[in-house]
Amino acid sequence: MANRIPRVPVREQDPKVRAANFDEVCYGYNEEEAVLEASRCLHCKNPRCVSACPVSVKIPEFIAATAAGDFEKAAAIIAEDSSLPAVCGRVCPQETQCEGSCILGVKGEPVAVGKLERFIADWNREKGAKTVLKAAPNGHKVAIVGSGPAGLACAYDLAKWGYEVTVFEALHKPGGVLEYGIPEFRLPKKRVVAAEIDDVKAMGVKIETNVVVGRTVTVDSLLDEEGFSAVFIGSGAGLPRFMNIPGENLNGVFSANEFLTRNNLMDAYRDDYLTPVMHAKKVVVVGGGNVAMDAARTALRLGGDVSIVYRRTEKELPARREEVHHAKEEGVNFLMLSNPVEIIGDDKGWVRKIKCIRMELGEPDESGRRSPVPVPDSEFEIEADSVIMALGTSPNPLIAKTTKGLDTNRRGCLVADDDGVTTRPGVFAGGDAVTGAATVILAMGAGRKAAAAIDRYIKEK
Repeated sequence: MANRIPRVPVREQDPKVRAANFDEVCYGYNEEEAVLEASRCLHCKNPRCVSACPVSVKIPEFIAATAAGDFEKAAAIIAEDSSLPAVCGRVCPQETQCEGSCILGVKGEPVAVGKLERFIADWNREKGAKTVLKAAPNGHKVAIVGSGPAGLACAYDLAKWGYEVTVFEALHKPGGVLEYGIPEFRLPKKRVVAAEIDDVKAMGVKIETNVVVGRTVTVDSLLDEEGFSAVFIGSGAGLPRFMNIPGENLNGVFSANEFLTRNNLMDAYRDDYLTPVMHAKKVVVVGGGNVAMDAARTALRLGGDVSIVYRRTEKELPARREEVHHAKEEGVNFLMLSNPVEIIGDDKGWVRKIKCIRMELGEPDESGRRSPVPVPDSEFEIEADSVIMALGTSPNPLIAKTTKGLDTNRRGCLVADDDGVTTRPGVFAGGDAVTGAATVILAMGAGRKAAAAIDRYIKEK
């Protein structure tokens, strides 16, 4: 029986080797492995994996095509719902979504949906196949603010329905967090990100870089002067948070956002870069999410002895299990139930130590996790010449401040309903700009919902 076939393991670089390079960690499936893994699917009558996917990919159908060896058909099925399959196959938290809902996972290992999606997307790209689903032009223009996953997903669906779509990106390269936030060893930029953005462009989507909405143009001017029927804001959440503890202004203290952006977007890890990033010897990363893992694993590859400091236990780490596993394999140290209270510098203003306090878990907080509380008289120090704060991000307030009638909540996020409808008529929003920092696939799901809402709004005008 199909459900007795063991899950096909994915091949990876040796941990000792990959800890010193920026090449992709996972090699992915070959054709034989993909067909075997796809044959494990039970093809449930009520597939829970589909309802657990934020973009509603037709998972059983594409897996059936894969099992039959019809990879081109599988790619076409995925393309109906996902604009970034090679990205999603690599960075989606499948263990809490499609794979987490797989019936095979109840008593065994779920189908490797993410690895199969990655295989199909990579196969399709390597074969030079193009799946373009585009209607005739309908005469309406829609503007997208931000070329991250939310903006690209929204643009893809709108272009598919015949809209003339222009994406405005503040940075010099499109991709948003895919380009600046996720390291090369998890998500190759040229081979994967750029290629999938090219597929979106092939739908007729225009992407204008170096355009800061709120400065170069405004949302109001796009609607009132530039002839756009609607605007979608998918500008993400790029404003870093800090702890506001003594010493955070010392040299050698970075936000994870700055550290990763300099490495991922600007190749600062390369020796021939004009202003290279600091290659610290002892690095402390504060936080426990995927961004903390990315920062820690990047610092490790730059030659650092890296420790992650997190105020809860390993059980509460919000990062993906795969990322934690890879970080441990590569040599990242984990200091659980610890919290920084001060960063100590030398007389020249450089980081030299970080003072922490032991924590214990108390009652659950608003998120349901047990709240960490300090243990009295338990302070200790860690040597460090660099500290990276990976404590989350919030949206840049510029767009809200320069757009009439656009409300924000107390966290600085744009106010929008489940369909992305904001308080300003004709303006829609989704992804991290609305929810705060979240996952790529949730942002894509928000972009797709907003695209459908924009379509209804324009047709009803």
